[in-house]
Amino acid sequence: MELNRIARNPFVLMTNPEAVLHAMAHSSALAKLHGQVFHPLDKPLICPLPEEVAAFDRRVDRDLND
Repeated sequence: MELNRIARNPFVLMTNPEAVLHAMAHSSALAKLHGQVFHPLDKPLICPLPEEVAAFDRRVDRDLND
């Protein structure tokens, strides 16, 4: 079959993305996979620095810029 010959050659796959999309859409193996989407950075929990740490950071930044 033409599709199997194309699938065995990764360079042909790069030049024929329509064949790749078609193969993915009709793949029974891909259809059986369970998908889950994770969003770990949706709500970053960045707490403010203690004042002494923030003051130290400002001193370091000031000294680097001088």
